[in-house]
Amino acid sequence: MTDKYKSISLIDYPSFPEAEMQQRANSFYSEIAQRRSIRDFSDRDVPFEVIQQCLLAAGTAPNGANLQPWHFAIVRDPETKRKIREAAEKEEYEFYHGGKAPQSWLNALAPLGTDESKPFLEIAPYLIVVFAQAHAVDESGKRQKNYYVSESVGIATGFLIAALHHCGLGTLTHTPSPMKFLNKILGRPTNERPFVLLVVGYPADDARVPKITKKSFEEITSLH
Repeated sequence: MTDKYKSISLIDYPSFPEAEMQQRANSFYSEIAQRRSIRDFSDRDVPFEVIQQCLLAAGTAPNGANLQPWHFAIVRDPETKRKIREAAEKEEYEFYHGGKAPQSWLNALAPLGTDESKPFLEIAPYLIVVFAQAHAVDESGKRQKNYYVSESVGIATGFLIAALHHCGLGTLTHTPSPMKFLNKILGRPTNERPFVLLVVGYPADDARVPKITKKSFEEITSLH
């Protein structure tokens, strides 16, 4: 253990009786199973402090060498959201109509009813753009390589989505391709790659979602 990371005692780590463990596992599954990708958002405001705490939770995610290779750009300015919507819809139009997506992909998306129109990018009170940092740059301009970047940022994004859902907020993971326009609009450096554009807010009162099912325990696991 280096001087930078001296070991400390693990204290106050939660420990529960088996019955409570099972109850907590059941409760969490019941809660997270209700999460849906929302495309019909309310413009109702969300307290910034809630967003802040959820992002702090995301920042606790495990990551390569504790280098924390992520940046979360919080967008709530209407003009900035408008610019993001215009740029995203341009890329999405090319995806759906410009030959960028193979027909098999379009066929898979068809039952979900998605298209290039993304009004939620302006309606939802918050957009959170998650950036993955391939390397860090210190004040002198020296580069430091990051490790397991995609894995680390993916886990942090999962923490964030779960935290937001736990607070009663809807989310949508939006990934127009390519997403480099987000660097330009938000003024982020070139060592950062847009990982996902997360739409955040309350579902609209008349929100509708596709009727889908999830794979069973037996379908997603194997015991060895």
